[in-house]
Amino acid sequence: MWNHIAAQISQVTGKQFASSDRRSVGGGCINQGYALSDSDRTYFVKLNQASELAMFEAEAAGLRQLQRTGTIRVPTPICYGAVGESAYLVLEWLQLGRETSAAWEAMGQQLAALHQTKIVDTFGWERHNTIGSTPQINTWTTNWAEFWVKHRLGYQFQLAQRRGGPFPKQDQLLTLIPDLLAGHTPQPSLVHGDLWSGNAAVTQAGEPVIFDPATYVGDREVDLAMTELFGGFPAAFYHGYNQVFPLDEGYQQRKPLYNLYHVLNHFNLFGGSYESQANRMIMQLLG
Repeated sequence: MWNHIAAQISQVTGKQFASSDRRSVGGGCINQGYALSDSDRTYFVKLNQASELAMFEAEAAGLRQLQRTGTIRVPTPICYGAVGESAYLVLEWLQLGRETSAAWEAMGQQLAALHQTKIVDTFGWERHNTIGSTPQINTWTTNWAEFWVKHRLGYQFQLAQRRGGPFPKQDQLLTLIPDLLAGHTPQPSLVHGDLWSGNAAVTQAGEPVIFDPATYVGDREVDLAMTELFGGFPAAFYHGYNQVFPLDEGYQQRKPLYNLYHVLNHFNLFGGSYESQANRMIMQLLG
């Protein structure tokens, strides 16, 4: 397998690559991660089962979409494929460094610039992808509330039912969402889609970088909301963001509606305490 991956890297880059060192690095909860090196180059390689190749294809497409905006650094996808029982994705290796207040402020400014980039006038994306390993449905939809009901919370509730998740107020919440979003008409923004602290860092050169996206076109507030879900980003990040693209009135009320998507997804992936957390959020939203 590793010889195959090295040959693919050589073919794509046009420069011979013969791996002389391989070490396991953090790959998150979903994938295995490796640093693959020769005498002068290193790449980051993600591995999963061969059946998950489409997940890597979509991640590479999302990274390229983000990269084309020229707003915020993401790792460049090199190649992907399947060999034997494994699927792989090869990415640019980024040497991460110390996170400073100035770097976090710059990250906020650059994310705001990403969100201001005009791609299309509707919500969704050119293909379905994944959030973690869960399918994420990105069917183009002109109405944001309809998109959130059908392709975000509604879909996660469907998956939760198959898992046996007891969410007795789910239908009541789905019916209420158009009212919760009434008067809020977000511009369709290209979003990272899975922006928690584990998917944001700073390079050794001090440059902000985001990775592991679940890219689509949505309300920019979904990214901001998720940054606050698992501990939050430093205050400098939010200061930088609001310098460039101040948040709309009512964001604090919409934040739990957007973060419920990720809590439900964590229930569908991992079970456990996420069930009670999701039900508390539903009751909060129902008032």
